[in-house]
Amino acid sequence: MAPSLLARTLPATSRTLLRAPRTPRTPPVQARFNSDDAAVKAKLNSIAAKARVVKTLPDFSMANKVCLVTGAARGLGNEFCRAFIQSGCTSLAIVDLKEEEAEHAAEELIKAACVDSEMEPSDYRVIGVGCDVSSELSVQQAFRRVMDTYGRVDSVVASAGIVENYSAFDYPFDRIKRLYDINVHGAFFTAREAARNMIPQGGGSVVLVASMSANIVNIPQPQTPYNAAKAAVKHMAASLGVEWAKKGVRVNTLSPGYMLTKLTRTILAHDQELKKTWESLTPMGRMGEPEDLAGAIVFLASDASRFMTGAEIRVDGGYCII
Repeated sequence: MAPSLLARTLPATSRTLLRAPRTPRTPPVQARFNSDDAAVKAKLNSIAAKARVVKTLPDFSMANKVCLVTGAARGLGNEFCRAFIQSGCTSLAIVDLKEEEAEHAAEELIKAACVDSEMEPSDYRVIGVGCDVSSELSVQQAFRRVMDTYGRVDSVVASAGIVENYSAFDYPFDRIKRLYDINVHGAFFTAREAARNMIPQGGGSVVLVASMSANIVNIPQPQTPYNAAKAAVKHMAASLGVEWAKKGVRVNTLSPGYMLTKLTRTILAHDQELKKTWESLTPMGRMGEPEDLAGAIVFLASDASRFMTGAEIRVDGGYCII
């Protein structure tokens, strides 16, 4: 329809809508304050200084919590300890197979915590405890020491574990048994002793460290017993989470993907093709840094996850999605 005909068919009020709108006059912008005014600048600087202060949801704080981490002299377990210290924890038990290594790790952790900090070494009560997690008696003794030292335990992480790569036909039985004794039985003994001490005090948080291998089959390396063990740990956490839910003890799982620990870096330094394969299979295109797990472990161990039990958090760069 021609524009002239369209205009004749519309009422007068509608025709006015077809006219090009007038460009409104923009009033001159007036400064609300003089930017050169010293008082204003001082006020803005004061606001900026307050805004720069780190603010964290209080429930994420680990202050006044007694934490225990197994397999913590090195690797991911040690990274979890650092995360707890950075989140305010001052009472921590580093548990590992060799007590001298656990004690050395405790000393190093305290030293690092006091760098660029107002805290003094005497402000921390970090101890190293020797423990073979595959032994129920050894785990019981470790918890007894922690309870004697601190009087309570609030957050426990079962991080001790090993991985080996044998084909299914070549896997020696004694190595399979050792892997299950540490990765599965050790996680169970740790969780059970934690709950025994937490229930009388009103509850606590237990985190079992599994792996993305609990959900997928890793390639190209063969590791069937390890994958099955981590799947067992994941379901163990879910089962214990239900069993102890009304007793105040929460049990959750943290499942890391491929992480660049010192040990992994050493291994991959001699096998760059394996590193490229792992990275190519990860949607984010890289392996994880140990500190990438800090937020997740603090969330699970703190009151921020107080209505969460029997759940799994995967930190794998998207590996399990595809």
